[in-house]
Amino acid sequence: MSFLVSVVVQTPAHSALAAALSYRCDRRLQPGTLVRVPLGSREVLGVVWDGEAGGHGEGVELKSIAAVLDGLPPLDAAWRALVGFAARYYQRAIGEVALSALPPQLRNLDATQLERRLGRKAVLRLAEEAPAQQVPEATPEQAQALEQLAAGSGAFLLFGATGSGKTEVYLRSVAAMLAARPDAQALVMVPEINLTPQLEARFRARFGEATVVSLHSGMTNPQRLKSWLAAHTGSARIVLGTRMAVFASMPRLGLIVVDEEHDPSYKQQEGARYSARDLAVWRGHQEGVRVILGSATPSLESWYHSRPASAEDAGGRYRRLDMPARVGAGALPRVRLVDMQQQPRGTVFTPALLEAMRERIGRGEQSLVLLNRRGYAPVLACGDCDWKSECPHCSAFRVFHKVDRSLRCHHCGFTQAVPRACPSCGNLDIAPVGRGTERLEELLAERLADTLRPDGSPVRIARIDADTTRLRGALESQLAQVHSGDVDVLVGTQMVAKGHDFRRMTLVAAINPDGALFSADFRAPERLFALLMQAGGRAGRDAAQGDVSELWVQTFHPTHALFATLRRHDYPAFAAAQLEERRSAGLPPWAAQALVRAEARSQEIAQQFLRAARAAATEAGLDADGRVVAFDAVPMSLQRVANVERAQMLLESTNRPALQRFLAAWQPLLHAARAEHKGVIRWAIDVDPLAI
Repeated sequence: MSFLVSVVVQTPAHSALAAALSYRCDRRLQPGTLVRVPLGSREVLGVVWDGEAGGHGEGVELKSIAAVLDGLPPLDAAWRALVGFAARYYQRAIGEVALSALPPQLRNLDATQLERRLGRKAVLRLAEEAPAQQVPEATPEQAQALEQLAAGSGAFLLFGATGSGKTEVYLRSVAAMLAARPDAQALVMVPEINLTPQLEARFRARFGEATVVSLHSGMTNPQRLKSWLAAHTGSARIVLGTRMAVFASMPRLGLIVVDEEHDPSYKQQEGARYSARDLAVWRGHQEGVRVILGSATPSLESWYHSRPASAEDAGGRYRRLDMPARVGAGALPRVRLVDMQQQPRGTVFTPALLEAMRERIGRGEQSLVLLNRRGYAPVLACGDCDWKSECPHCSAFRVFHKVDRSLRCHHCGFTQAVPRACPSCGNLDIAPVGRGTERLEELLAERLADTLRPDGSPVRIARIDADTTRLRGALESQLAQVHSGDVDVLVGTQMVAKGHDFRRMTLVAAINPDGALFSADFRAPERLFALLMQAGGRAGRDAAQGDVSELWVQTFHPTHALFATLRRHDYPAFAAAQLEERRSAGLPPWAAQALVRAEARSQEIAQQFLRAARAAATEAGLDADGRVVAFDAVPMSLQRVANVERAQMLLESTNRPALQRFLAAWQPLLHAARAEHKGVIRWAIDVDPLAI
């Protein structure tokens, strides 16, 4: 006797096989069971799914399941519901989401290999066996936030100033949950890998080594599998991870924490373009557990959703908890705006800023120089014929890197040695234009060469960006030098502007942040304000520094409204102004958006595909009531990458369910349109895009 089994497998993104496939098995299998099944000429991992089996036609002989991975408990209904929602909402095949949420190594193990792996897995100690540690006394604000968390349910926005002790609230919330339910599990998410080690150290110190596991892309495949198995079997009580951790199988989930919830890194930009923050909120609601969203500069959507109730407004669906003061006597840095229009042309560091750095170095304090552009210079140019170091494969310039004398495209990776002369006219005088972190580091070394540390040794300048942290362990090593005081001036990009607790830092300088003030992207001011607030928050975290900490902003537009609210550290005023602008313009959170992106060998083919798909939707009457607006197809801001042309079409609606219905019904028409446009390489739908 055989049974029909519905199995989801990872199918190609544009194969139109979005549903579960049918297989035969000699016994009934519980939904969530992991199996190995034949797919074409391969044998792949699959997950037994709920509902009717599909993906076969009349007269088709069904294949049999090759093996059942009995050693693992089935993935529970809550996990399957999360995957199903993510696939529907973000318009991806359910098998793609389900299988990409599992560890890569698990997809390649057969039943015997998995049995051996499970046999080697160490038994973890219970949470209550954690070593005793002296816990700092909670501040009044922390105590009040914890009291509100304990008394409420649902999602909370913990709006706390940088240095206000949000991490201590997370630690105490996890401890309270484990005390109430010793077998429960907590999911704690951070936006980037470089924030994981220091948070992991604090959680391990509080709860014990064996209680905490990490999940992020910086781990090896065996490490990820080991952590995933510990979470799935319930032996790990606390899972720390980046956005991928939102899909961790945690059968006894009791609490979700999303630190720095505003960070764009929570939005996946390839494959299934999901928002881990939004999925965390959905998962918490679905499983009836508290969700804590923490930030000093919340996303405007989260700020809006946490608005208090009034006579005219029922309020948002999150509850807002305020922690405006720093722990101890540490003060928020004083903001100093430097009008660069009053400086000589070509000034990079004003004399006053350099003098402020020298004072800090002389006192044994540290400074951070922030520039969100790596490399030595963004472009190399010839003054005679106007040649520039354009990338031959992308609509972008190759960046000049002085260390290895290379021109490198940061989009496709194409790299060449710096030419001895202009390739166009032969002029020997080609020069860098603009500045990157590498050039700032060199310039500071020149300007501060005569400055001595308190012990009489020369100043030490370091740089942390994507170029200096390529090797495994490089970032941890460089951050350790900063924390130990071996670095006096740190030059870096946004990767060092958030989450780090630099106790000796008293000065932060933002160089040339004006590009975002007048960007076509309506989210650019929000990102700039968050970056400057977060960067400034690295300064003055030690109470002994008193009110000497400063945030210097060198700008050509010092009277801009954004800087006025920044000077007061007034995020609520900034958010109110931005939300009013968005409301009047009909932008999120008052509208739902989606982008359809197409990549093709020519821009004409990419746009033709998008226009044909829109015409097919109109002909099919998918939006008969006119609730969804589909704008014209246009080139993407970075039009060509690796010789592939890219175009996009924006869809917008004031009714989110209407947009979702439209996108779901549009899928088969998009597949049909691609079949008619052979030059299209790929297309993708991005729901709730962060960049347009």
